[in-house]
Amino acid sequence: MKITHYGQNTLSIEIGSFNILIDPFITQNELSKDKVDIMQLKADYIFLTHAHFDHTLDAEAIAKNTGATIVSNFEIYNHYAEKGLEAMPMNHGGVRDFEFGRVKYVNAIHTSSFPDGSYGGNPGGFVITAEEKSIYISGDTALTMDMKLIPMQTKIDLAILPVGDVVTMGVDDAIIASDFVECNRVLGVHYDALPFTKIDHEEAKAKFNKAGKELILLDVGHSINV
Repeated sequence: MKITHYGQNTLSIEIGSFNILIDPFITQNELSKDKVDIMQLKADYIFLTHAHFDHTLDAEAIAKNTGATIVSNFEIYNHYAEKGLEAMPMNHGGVRDFEFGRVKYVNAIHTSSFPDGSYGGNPGGFVITAEEKSIYISGDTALTMDMKLIPMQTKIDLAILPVGDVVTMGVDDAIIASDFVECNRVLGVHYDALPFTKIDHEEAKAKFNKAGKELILLDVGHSINV
């Protein structure tokens, strides 16, 4: 799996010939809007962790441009299906098999509403298993004991966790979250895009290093392999 970061929680995941986009928020993101052309992005599927604007802003435009299928909870599925877009539902605890691998929808503690105030269902995260590797995409969440359930079923090779604090968990809680999911390699997301989520990169990495873990903070457009 090749994972490319486009700022905030936006990720592109290449699995074989398939392209998955997570939480596309680019055109109003100060970190990425001048660096990424959403019309050039490839997507077979768009996975949405919840309905907030900084996770769904560009989903409709990209889906229309690529023909991608939007995958999320039942309320978000309905929202896009009613617009005539390809969509499929998942919900907490559910597992679905895709051409590229298997996905489980897991719990997150956050809020979820569309920019117009309409209900976006409960937030969630995804455990994606493909090519004999598994990644955990927590979405926006507080630290939660539910994370301990994940390694009981799946060995996580990369945990993708928010580290920006204030509206999600911060660095200290993300370190504990990595303990809960039993994964010492963490890709940080949801930082720096908003004034109140700016972090000291070196300090954050040092905290993870002291705990015997690796924190990866990618520049926009940069990638890692799992």
